[in-house]
Amino acid sequence: MPADLIRLDIIVPVLMYCALLLWVGRGLSWTARLATAAVTLLLIICVVVVERGWR
Repeated sequence: MPADLIRLDIIVPVLMYCALLLWVGRGLSWTARLATAAVTLLLIICVVVVERGWR
């Protein structure tokens, strides 16, 4: 397994995403949960792409 797949800049946002989805999704409908998941994943992807320099 390449070292790039185990980097903290990928693992930490994914763990934060899971925690945020659990916390925010407690009182939401399934549609709102899916929208929250999509927006959060999009933000994480944008941050990772910018940090890696658009490679």
